[in-house]
Amino acid sequence: MDVTPVASTAPLGTQELALLRALIGCSGRVVSRRELARLAGMTTLHERRCDSLLVSIRKTLGPDSIRTVRGRGWMLNVDNLEQATVLAAA
Repeated sequence: MDVTPVASTAPLGTQELALLRALIGCSGRVVSRRELARLAGMTTLHERRCDSLLVSIRKTLGPDSIRTVRGRGWMLNVDNLEQATVLAAA
């Protein structure tokens, strides 16, 4: 399989990796902000901080890597699943 290099070579921080792993674990379904924070082990995560972490992940994986479903939450694009898994394992 061909793995496309990530857009940014900067490693993700601890919180970004936790959110990314939560998105990977919920691959194929929409996850709300509250559920995403809970799955990432950050139940007190402020919503603006959650949004900024998702922006950081998008900068690394690419702008279309995480789909926003208005009023419901986010979903990892299945085309980016392998790339995200490699990044999360690093």
